[in-house]
Amino acid sequence: MSTDRVDLTGARLLGIDLGEVRIGIAATDQYGAIRGLPTLRRAASPDADATRLAVIATEQRATHLVVGLPLHADGAWSDQASRTVAWAESAAAATGLPLIYVDERYSSERAIATLGSAPRASGGGAPGPRRREARRAAIDRAAAQLILEDAARPELCMTADAARRAAHASDLARR
Repeated sequence: MSTDRVDLTGARLLGIDLGEVRIGIAATDQYGAIRGLPTLRRAASPDADATRLAVIATEQRATHLVVGLPLHADGAWSDQASRTVAWAESAAAATGLPLIYVDERYSSERAIATLGSAPRASGGGAPGPRRREARRAAIDRAAAQLILEDAARPELCMTADAARRAAHASDLARR
């Protein structure tokens, strides 16, 4: 995936797993340790999401945004990747931080594997709505942590400029 080299040595990263309903967030500290942060519900607009992320980025002293890029299983550009790039550019503008993308294929599946099986309700049945929501938030947070882990692998990273070029090429190919 890497078309431009990305050097994140010493950077404080804010990792983002963008979903339709929630935003999984993780951050690195000054030593590079990764920790999950509370998951956000998507706001009514990308600008509102970006405003909330700008506050979090400041609190975490982030130097870069790292956003998971949802490509197709074969590595091809997806419609969701185009929507993610548009959203991420709004977030980068609001925070003033450089933007890096990481190939996030299978990040949610890997997060589920990391977390293990979902807990059952006390009676052994399916969990209630609160537990299901908490589980989904935990998966999104774990996926954001995996995105930050993957940011250490240059072959999985793409700069914002490279992502814009890929999105443009994909748009031309569809015409």
